Amino acid sequence: MEASSSGTAELSRSLSRRAPSRATTMMIDRPNEDASAMDSELVPSSLASIAPILRVANEIEKDNPRVAYLCRFHAFEKAHKMDATSSGRGVRQFKTYLLHRLEKEEEETKPQLAKNDPREIQAYYQNFCEKYMKEGVPSRKPEEMARLYQIASVLYDVLKTVVPSPKVDYETRRYAEEVERKRDRYEHYNILPLYAVGTKPAIVELPEVKAAFSAVRNVRNLPRRRVHLPSNAPNEMRKARTKLNDILEWLASEFGFQRGNLANQREHIILLLANADIRKRNNEEYDELKPNTVTELMDKTFKNYCSWCKYLHCKSNLRFPDDCDLQQLQLIYISLYLLIWGEASNVRFMPECICYIFHNMANDVYGILFSNVEAVSGETYETEEVIDEESFLRKVITPIYQVIRKEARRNKGGTASHSQWRNYDDLNEYFWSRKCFKIGWPLDLNADFFLSSDEITPQNERLNQVTYGKSKPKTNFVEVRTFWNLFRDFDRMWIFFVMAFQAMVIVGWNGSGSLGAIFDKDVFKTVLTIFITSAYLTLLQAALDIILNINAWKNFKYSQILRYLLKFGVAAMWAVLLPIAYSKSVQHPTGVVKFFSTWTGDWKDQSFYTYTVSFYVLPNILAALLFLVPPFRRIMECSDMRIIKLIMWWAQPKLYVGRGMHEDMFSLFKYTSFWIMLLISKLAFNYYVEILPLITPTKMIMNLHVGNYQWHEFFPHANNNIGVVIAVWAPIVLVYLMDTQIWYAIFSTLFGGIHGAFSHLGEIRTLGMLRSRFESIPFAFSRTLMPSEHADDYVDQKSITNFSQVWNEFIISMRSEDKISDRDRDLLLVPSSSGDVSVIQWPPFLLASKIPIAVDMAKDFRGKEDAELFRKIKSDSYMYSAVIESYETLKKIVTALLEDDADRRVMKQVFSEVDTSIQNQKFIYEFRMSGLPLLSDKLEKFLYILLSDYEDQGTYKSQLINMFQDVIEVITKDLLVNGHDILEKARVNSPSIKNETKEQRFEKINIHLIRDKCWREKIVRLHLLLSVKESAINVPQNLEARRRITFFANSLFMNMPNAPRIRDMISFSVLTPYYKEDVLYSEEELNKENEDGISILFYLQKIYPDEWTNFLDRVKDPKLPEKDKSEFLREWVSYRGQTLARTVRGMMYYRQALELQCYQEVAGENAKFSVFQAMASNDDNQKAFLERAKAVADLKFTYVVSCQVYGNQKKSGDIHNRSCYTNILQLMLKYPSLRVAYVDEREETADAKSTKVFYSVLLKGGNKFDEEIYRIKLPGPPAEIGEGKPENQNHAIIFTRGEALQTIDMNQDNYFEEAFKLRNVLEEFNKECGGRRKPTILGLREHIFTGSVSSLAWFMSNQERSFVTIGQRILANPLRVRFHYGHPDIFDRIFHITRGGVSKASKVINLSEDIFGGFNSTLRGGYVTHHEYIQVGKGRDVGLNPISIFEAKVANGNGEQTLSRDAYRLGHRFDFYRMLSFYFTTIGFYFSSMLTVLTVYAFLYGRMYMVMSGLEKEIIRLASPNQLAALEQALASQSIFQLGFLMVLPMVMEIGLEEGFRSAIVDFFIMQLQLASVFFTFQLGTKSHYYGRTILHGGSKYRPTGRGFVVFHAKFAENYRLYSRSHFVKGLELLVLLVVYQVYGNSHRSSSLYLYITVSMWFMVGSWLFAPFIFNPSGFEWQKTVDDWTDWKRWLGDRGGIGIPVDKSWESWWNVEQEHLRHTNLRGRIIEIILALRFFIYQYGIVYQLNISHHSKSFLVYGLSWVVLLTLLLALKMVSMGRRRFGTDFQLVFRILKALLFLGFLSIMTVLFVVCELTLTDLSASILAFLPTGWAILLIGQVLRSPIKALGIWDSVKELGRAYEKIMGLVIFAPIAVLSWFPIVSEFQARLLFNQAFSRGLQISMILAGRKDKAASSHK
Repeated sequence: MEASSSGTAELSRSLSRRAPSRATTMMIDRPNEDASAMDSELVPSSLASIAPILRVANEIEKDNPRVAYLCRFHAFEKAHKMDATSSGRGVRQFKTYLLHRLEKEEEETKPQLAKNDPREIQAYYQNFCEKYMKEGVPSRKPEEMARLYQIASVLYDVLKTVVPSPKVDYETRRYAEEVERKRDRYEHYNILPLYAVGTKPAIVELPEVKAAFSAVRNVRNLPRRRVHLPSNAPNEMRKARTKLNDILEWLASEFGFQRGNLANQREHIILLLANADIRKRNNEEYDELKPNTVTELMDKTFKNYCSWCKYLHCKSNLRFPDDCDLQQLQLIYISLYLLIWGEASNVRFMPECICYIFHNMANDVYGILFSNVEAVSGETYETEEVIDEESFLRKVITPIYQVIRKEARRNKGGTASHSQWRNYDDLNEYFWSRKCFKIGWPLDLNADFFLSSDEITPQNERLNQVTYGKSKPKTNFVEVRTFWNLFRDFDRMWIFFVMAFQAMVIVGWNGSGSLGAIFDKDVFKTVLTIFITSAYLTLLQAALDIILNINAWKNFKYSQILRYLLKFGVAAMWAVLLPIAYSKSVQHPTGVVKFFSTWTGDWKDQSFYTYTVSFYVLPNILAALLFLVPPFRRIMECSDMRIIKLIMWWAQPKLYVGRGMHEDMFSLFKYTSFWIMLLISKLAFNYYVEILPLITPTKMIMNLHVGNYQWHEFFPHANNNIGVVIAVWAPIVLVYLMDTQIWYAIFSTLFGGIHGAFSHLGEIRTLGMLRSRFESIPFAFSRTLMPSEHADDYVDQKSITNFSQVWNEFIISMRSEDKISDRDRDLLLVPSSSGDVSVIQWPPFLLASKIPIAVDMAKDFRGKEDAELFRKIKSDSYMYSAVIESYETLKKIVTALLEDDADRRVMKQVFSEVDTSIQNQKFIYEFRMSGLPLLSDKLEKFLYILLSDYEDQGTYKSQLINMFQDVIEVITKDLLVNGHDILEKARVNSPSIKNETKEQRFEKINIHLIRDKCWREKIVRLHLLLSVKESAINVPQNLEARRRITFFANSLFMNMPNAPRIRDMISFSVLTPYYKEDVLYSEEELNKENEDGISILFYLQKIYPDEWTNFLDRVKDPKLPEKDKSEFLREWVSYRGQTLARTVRGMMYYRQALELQCYQEVAGENAKFSVFQAMASNDDNQKAFLERAKAVADLKFTYVVSCQVYGNQKKSGDIHNRSCYTNILQLMLKYPSLRVAYVDEREETADAKSTKVFYSVLLKGGNKFDEEIYRIKLPGPPAEIGEGKPENQNHAIIFTRGEALQTIDMNQDNYFEEAFKLRNVLEEFNKECGGRRKPTILGLREHIFTGSVSSLAWFMSNQERSFVTIGQRILANPLRVRFHYGHPDIFDRIFHITRGGVSKASKVINLSEDIFGGFNSTLRGGYVTHHEYIQVGKGRDVGLNPISIFEAKVANGNGEQTLSRDAYRLGHRFDFYRMLSFYFTTIGFYFSSMLTVLTVYAFLYGRMYMVMSGLEKEIIRLASPNQLAALEQALASQSIFQLGFLMVLPMVMEIGLEEGFRSAIVDFFIMQLQLASVFFTFQLGTKSHYYGRTILHGGSKYRPTGRGFVVFHAKFAENYRLYSRSHFVKGLELLVLLVVYQVYGNSHRSSSLYLYITVSMWFMVGSWLFAPFIFNPSGFEWQKTVDDWTDWKRWLGDRGGIGIPVDKSWESWWNVEQEHLRHTNLRGRIIEIILALRFFIYQYGIVYQLNISHHSKSFLVYGLSWVVLLTLLLALKMVSMGRRRFGTDFQLVFRILKALLFLGFLSIMTVLFVVCELTLTDLSASILAFLPTGWAILLIGQVLRSPIKALGIWDSVKELGRAYEKIMGLVIFAPIAVLSWFPIVSEFQARLLFNQAFSRGLQISMILAGRKDKAASSHK
């Protein structure tokens, strides 16, 4: 090797000898990727520093391959030094690959500029510097210079290894020194190239940026730290100590912040200052910030910190001496906070912890500035402490992070109880008390916060494993899994409902039924007993507060403990005192009343109870008075005065959050009125329909004496038939507790509809409405979407121009998305030549057919006056505009086409005659109206020829001339009365044509005119006006395009803030978290066929046929390369899925809209018609306008995608991961302003030990690859502590910019026209809302774009649509409880980053992380609004299984919310009515869903008790018919609540508002025909199952749904696994209950009410058992049914084992299905066993009904049934054991055993039939009795798994479970198999599932059957 002069040959030779044979290990087969360009991107993490060297090698390879080889050689050498033993992950493979490549290149490459390598590289280096560093520097952009300087630096590093130091010539050294000196100026930047020289981007020339930068660079008089450095300290450290460019560098020198954090926050603060400073300024040049700019930013940044200091009664460390530089010191404090926040990693979720850190560091800053030096003079001071750039991370953040991580490990992957470990909230709330100051500063790592003496780390355990031992106590609150949380959180609501129910029962029981009975003295006194109930419930609440928070008592203050105990003591006192007082007021006490009356002897006082009640309710009266004066209550709660705190101490516990959340008086009035009306309606319905009708039957039941039971009754002498009373009333009570949810649905529908109507929703909902109001749209546009100076009261030309620019960009964007065709585009566009004619040029779709109608009108006109004809034309303003425009445009086109002056004069004379005749009102006399149709026809043909493509120019020209001459002939002979005279007049007036003949006219036509874009546009438009005969009522044809156009037009008339100037608008960022979802589909994925032979491409061609046609038209250009067509095809498909590419494209519309808005404002009157025209222009002014527009757009908008695992995907060998990396890179290159943040995981070696180090990294697109902008080291892995999504958001949020932040999820989209309204929405942050508060979260509506795929997708779309529109509309106003539900919401960024971020991340408890962001915002004084004049697209799941998985996840999340401290605090800190709103719109909805299901259970089990015991029969025998009828009516009242139709009301209202009520009603009936009720009933089961299981046992987890759009057939086994426990088991249980009720109950056989009572229950059973198959594509196709059965049998028979997935083995699935039972607590196990006991009732009841029992009521009958059951189980066990032990080796013995058992069975059955009179009916009934008992045994066995395993009978339990799965599967599968026999069922199902698609003429049946037309997908 030539490189041997550097001493590396020996190294290379030794490595060559060791080279393995697998040379290409690192190079994975990646189509369409240049392998040579990939090695720099495949560098193992431990060798990351060599990646730049390899990039440089790839960069210069074409220029000089030999130097590229030397660079790679240097990289190899460096890699070998870094890891000589190749111990790092992937290092050996990479070095092997690189070595083989070097060996190959050594042979192939030779020096080009010199004879050897040293001279070669020096020559190349000098040439490179000469070419790029000297020449053309002023013209190069900063990013290009950064790349070139990086290359030069790497080249010099390589040069030093190749060329010995003495041999480096002078010229080379000089260049190297210059590069080193200037290198810092040319670093890769994000938005602001602050220190760049040469051609500076327009953004750094903006005056606001200059002023902000100047302020940050003010380091005057700041003292410098001088540290005694060792002699061997690196030069970089020495330079860093002496050179300070700005305030942030000074702070870094004092505290040791990282360089990446420094650069990131420098840009962050400059952009914040610049955006704030420019507001309300004119565009004049200035160089200083406004005095209040920094002050306002400081107030926003430190509002939470100041509040924290005030709360803890400690003095704020924001101190400003009188003689200080105020602005400089303010910026120091702001910069310090942002630097702390930027490096805090997971600690960012703990805002008060950051306050504590800042509090101490601000004190240090003050000390440095005003203590070490007498005055701030800029002098240096000496210190012994050495600060490096990781000092802050190492000393402050890492210790706190380790505490968080240690606690997170205690949750054991989310399976441990919440009470066993401290989450983010617990650790943050430690800083809500003054004991946090015990941590000290610098942090005392021996403080209690950091140490836990009871921790035990087993020996031989690594540090990163789970620690054991007793956990530390929680802080302020303990999350306990129990349903008592619902009562604890919302005790006021439950107390109110119980008291109201008690009062209604008392009034109904004691009075005549009229509510007036309450005024009866005795009745009223009895009603007053509700306060006794209240006292007991209050005591229960106090006890729960103590019991459930017991694990946090060690952290409670004495005052908190005292408060809890006093609360309990006072509650206990009232619970005793009130019953005693009442007992003394009763004349003849009995029962419990008598018991209390004996406590005080004979003393009686009738009024004592009244006085006692008065004192009891006195606090409530005071609270009600304060409720009426919310401002006073708010002041009291927010006050930190000790006297006020003492007064408030009893009312609420002292907490930092949740204070002062009261609304203004008007908001209070609105939501109070809403709830008062609702509660009155509910209670009236409950009283008159449910309670009152049941009073009389209850009295009858209680007075009956039943002595004849049909079973062994344990309590035959129980008073009042209490069991029957409970059975009858239980469903009614449950309905009473649940039906508020339904009343809420009704009232929210009414109020939401009225609110929507007043908001102008749906005023323009059809194209007809659009056309009728289009004339007013430009004015509305100027009024709302243009800055105020443009919003005049009339539509001037400028307004039209501005509107036209945006409208055209909107239409063009829809064409680029293939929503509309070329023809639709032309009909919708406004001409760019707007202003060339005397009338407004409307889009042609408004003027379509106007010219033909006008021509016909003129032809048929029989009047005698021009005025009458023109009056008719003017009566239609669009017709008048079309006529005038057509005439004036025709004049211009004809004049421009004619090249001969004589011809022009002739035409000028013709047009002059027309003008004169119109002016003199003689048009109808001088022109023949009958000639107009022929003229129109000829002109249309002439324009058609003019626009057509041609190959032969001569033929084309001759056709054009002939047609034009025909036009002239029609004008002169058929139209003009005196046509010959006019031509003669033209000839006389023009000497040059006097002697020419007519045939020589009009032969010179400029056929090249059509090439001019502007003229072509005029000609196309005129042709459309003349040729479109039919009305364009169906333009555009695409339904989505229509929806977007009408919504945009409608939104212009809605109430929205006026648009500010772009410079004045609030700056904002968009943040999208991404994990491993699809980015862009590959060609393979497009054409890959599923089991039915359907590819994604074919599927989408059928779903979107019009868009596919539009796409083919767009790419049919023969000049377009095939590679580009392929890329366009991939994009077309990806933009119709839920991909990252679609989301990024949508969000980038924001920037596109901003650039257009900026350009309009910057260019003003000089604006070209479109940005594209300006870009194509060579005008320097236009280019300057565009540059400035882009600069302002950069200033205002940032988009960050947090691709958490991007670094791993880059190095991955998995094809999908690698494809994701490539596609994300392509997105960065396509959108230069897109930024990607990821967590980089590197291996670093220290002390011969490899450790993993984590970084947050920000990237942007470079020349060919990504370019790193910022790198910030993290204290550890950020994502392993909390939930993945919020952790992903949190690590990237530091790279966002601006004052607002929009969180966008991966399944969302955006639209250009909506992006144009964003600055209006952001203005909402400046509007003061209730209580002088400004919004902190702006809620936006969503459009669900996945509704057209299938019926299920349509149902889900409508459900989601109603929630994100009418649902959230009513939540925001009037109820004031909207939180953060979806990801289009826009956050006040400064507010939230100083209060913990936009979401919460604690494991499991914050599973629904987004809503906790809203909870947090509200608790901390935020204000959430909702706005519907702007929309964002959103995708939803389209198949039943993904939908159910999503619903399960949401139900899990709501279960965890029920346990959370946020729900508890909101439930207690809201006033009563707002608390009701909060409950019924969040967790109350899920609890009500569960109550709905429990109502069915309570009813059926109650009826079974009555039937099996014989009580029902006796009541019918003894009661009168009238009493029975009343009982039946009361029972029937609860059944209406099972139907669920009322929950569809919001959907109907919203569709009615936006599409018309006729459409809403039609849609409602279609949904019912498509079995929407089945779907919603099925989802009711999903919600109730997962919500209940979560609260009882936990098990919440994120459930990925896949977000795919191809509808496929799910196998039976897959459906069984997914729905077995949530639906099938419960459905079969209800089925058995209904069967038992029907078989043994005879009470309602003759009554029509029987069916009414049970029909909803049968419907629920059918839905739960068969919905998965009804909504399963091809669910009833015979062949698939057969395949499903085979697959299910195979799955069920598989024995499983370690590592066998659940979809392969029943046993694996069965074990996973019991996971929640293994991790639940003792309480959960006991409850599970108690619930299982219900299944024993069947056997107990049925055995007494058997004929063989001979009507015996002895308990022995039941005992004998157990003997039979156990005998059967024993026999089955013997068979099983025999098969296992003798089945192989002792076949004969096993057969004899089976034969003996069979004979014994036959003998026993014979005896039973003959002797004991057993019947076949008894046999069937026995099966019905024993099956539930066996299931109960199985359930209890699963709960007691450990002891049963110890007994050695677990295998028997497992086999019993398998047997039950077989039985259940068979019962469910049998009807499916039968229906599959009939082909019509499958056809019907297809139409049912895909009716939406059938109505659009799509070939869904082909898609399902897989019979595809190859021609449809031939284009690839």
